[in-house]
Parts: sequence; structure tokens; C-alpha cells
Amino acid sequence: MPNVSMPTGQDWGAVNVGSSSVRKKTVPKTAHGITQAKAAGLLATEKKFGAGGNRSAHSGAGVNAKKLEETDELKHSKVDKSLSKAIMQAPTAKK
Repeated sequence: MPNVSMPTGQDWGAVNVGSSSVRKKTVPKTAHGITQAKAAGLLATEKKFGAGGNRSAHSGAGVNAKKLEETDELKHSKVDKSLSKAIMQAPTAKK
């Protein structure tokens, strides 16, 4: 067996469960506070692309172009009637 050292006893060190000693950054809640923070360079805003629009994310010209370019014939070749009749009559002939 490998020699593994396991700690014995209990760890009686101090543990901080409540608030930490690191100060949190305060977020301005008023419009005046926000403009002051922007002027000081503490706050940056970004404009979301396409926000507030009524367009679907999947409506693009690329999807429609693929449908227009598709020219595959997706039909199966027909089978002779005598073969289809023989296949239908085979289970009844076994009985």
C-alpha cells in the first residue's frame, strides 16, 4: 500500500464566513451618479447589436439562398407492379 499521510485531528484555524475584508465597488444608482462615473472613466457602456429589434436571429438571406440553389430530385425510382403484388401476397401464401 502507498504511504499516504492523512491529517489527524481538527483544524482550529479562523474561517471568515460573513463579509470579507475586501471592499466592493459601489455601483451608482442615480442618473447623475452614472454620468459622473462615465466622466471619471469608471463606467463603460456598450450598445448591444440588434437589441430591441423584431427580427428573428435565424432569418438570413443565406438560408433562403440555399433553398433556391437546391435542384436535387428527391423522388424514388418506381418498382414494377408485379413485384409489389408478389411482396403483398407472400405473407398470405405462407399460411
